[in-house]
Amino acid sequence: MAVFPLLLCLLPLAPASAPPQPATSSPCPRRCRCQTQSLPLSVLCPGAGLLFVPPTLDRRAAELRLADNFIASVRRRDLANMTGLLHLSLSRNTIRHVAAGAFADLRALRALHLDGNRLTSLGEGQLRGLVNLRHLILSNNQLAALAAGALDDCAETLEDLDLSYNNLEQLPWEALGRLGNVNTLGLDHNLLASVPAGAFSRLHKLARLDMTSNRLTTIPPDPLFSRLPLLARPRGSPASALVLAFGGNPLHCNCELVWLRRLAREDDLEACASPPALGGRYFWAVGEEEFVCEPPVVTHRSPPLAVPAGRPAALRCRAVGDPEPRVRWVSPQGRLLGNSSRARAFPNGTLELLVTEPGDGGVFTCIAANAAGEATAAVELTVGPPPPPQLANSTSCDPPRDGDPDALTPPSAASASAKVADTVPPTDRGVQVTEHGATAALVQWPDQRPIPGIRMYQIQYNSSADDILVYRMIPADSRSFLLTDLASGRTYDLCVLAVYEDGATGLTATRPVGCARFSTEPALRPCGAPHAPFLGGTMIIALGGVIVASVLVFIFVLLMRYKVHGGQPPGKAKTTAPVSSVCSQTNGALGPTPAVPTSEPTAPRAHTVVQLDCEPWGSSQEPVGP
Repeated sequence: MAVFPLLLCLLPLAPASAPPQPATSSPCPRRCRCQTQSLPLSVLCPGAGLLFVPPTLDRRAAELRLADNFIASVRRRDLANMTGLLHLSLSRNTIRHVAAGAFADLRALRALHLDGNRLTSLGEGQLRGLVNLRHLILSNNQLAALAAGALDDCAETLEDLDLSYNNLEQLPWEALGRLGNVNTLGLDHNLLASVPAGAFSRLHKLARLDMTSNRLTTIPPDPLFSRLPLLARPRGSPASALVLAFGGNPLHCNCELVWLRRLAREDDLEACASPPALGGRYFWAVGEEEFVCEPPVVTHRSPPLAVPAGRPAALRCRAVGDPEPRVRWVSPQGRLLGNSSRARAFPNGTLELLVTEPGDGGVFTCIAANAAGEATAAVELTVGPPPPPQLANSTSCDPPRDGDPDALTPPSAASASAKVADTVPPTDRGVQVTEHGATAALVQWPDQRPIPGIRMYQIQYNSSADDILVYRMIPADSRSFLLTDLASGRTYDLCVLAVYEDGATGLTATRPVGCARFSTEPALRPCGAPHAPFLGGTMIIALGGVIVASVLVFIFVLLMRYKVHGGQPPGKAKTTAPVSSVCSQTNGALGPTPAVPTSEPTAPRAHTVVQLDCEPWGSSQEPVGP
């Protein structure tokens, strides 16, 4: 029994087995809150005043929030080995630079928020490794460029892409077209001026497309738009509906947007910016018949051109229409010409042959086409033999060549309206310009009765000195119009079009009536008064001459009066009469000076005046006593 108490005393002295220790973890960064007691682990550092990503982050964290700080860059080592991170928020920092491969270890990341920073571009390596990314928020940055391969690693998994409130003028549309699982695409508040046709045709799961407040003048039809009904409001929309927002764009409401006008909508927020007749009107309040286009009209073309072989040649063609026509060239052999080693085609309608050959001669055809039709014009090119070589000391000069490519001539009415040449009689296409003076001209055209349903006439004209096209709308019952806003001494190209209602389609269409070229008389310069600077200089010289002459006359008069009064200032009389006496000097002293008494007493003087009048010796006059 004594052994049992002894054992009880010895038990506390036995070493107890240590409990299992948890795995070591990194300390929580200063000013952050860390949740490490349960999974998933979270590190929350919003608004902590951080200047960089904390280096003591727990690499096992599944959520990392670093929003509302002052982080300026994301380095490669900042997020290394965080393979379990699912959500990363870097919103509203001052990030300007993201190192290539900075997210390479975040293969499990699902959401990345980089909105509200100062990123200007996104390269191909900055998002590398995000193979499971679903939500990418890049709004409210300064993005001006997006690389074509920037989204390659997450193209198959991305569901939400927000690029709104940036400075994007262009986008890698081919790369965006590969986002097959994207549901929401935000492109609003950028600088996009155009969208290529079919850009969204492969986005089969797209549910919301926002293109608000860009610079879009038109939206091309897309298979995606025709396949799904368009609704403006996301609330209450069926799951298969596509929400399309495109308000705040300067839409040009012509026939290219008729397809969009025919879709059912629930709002009227969009408005037309042009043409002037529809500017400011609600898009959905404009009738379909008012969405019209104008067929192209060739206004300038190069005259017949002759060049020697081996020299360059430039063929020019200008056309107007709505929408702006595209100009193409066809060779005399019937081939469509484009950019090659021997030719260059410019968007403004100029075709430049870099080196001409004898086989290049013939008639080139300029084709101007838009959604409303096309117009053609012929330009003849003659290629002569090469010029003979000239000696180095030759002083002869080549005469000027005829057919200067810079000289432009108006096309004929048949070439300007080739599309309707078979439907309009030649007698109905004569446009005459008469009684044209220095600033006015009278335009006349025949009756267009063969064209049914004429609503009005449109006159288009511009000066050869510029490319600004001026429009005039004329009532349907008019056959003439007086232009009064012309410039003197210029050549004008003018075309008259008939605006009518097409019976087949019920839409408004235009048909050329004819074109003409005329020149205004030079203004005569009237013989008016001299210029103001000339008058001012003359007046100043005359006034100065008068002043100088007056001063000289005044000085001369003073001199004459001074001489007349005997050297005394005028107006000052003598108080004593002169006395004639003989001056003599004896023993160094002057003799007494007799004075002539005056009839009136003289006033006392403050000082004595001695006046000596000396006569020659032997004078008969005697001195006068006092």
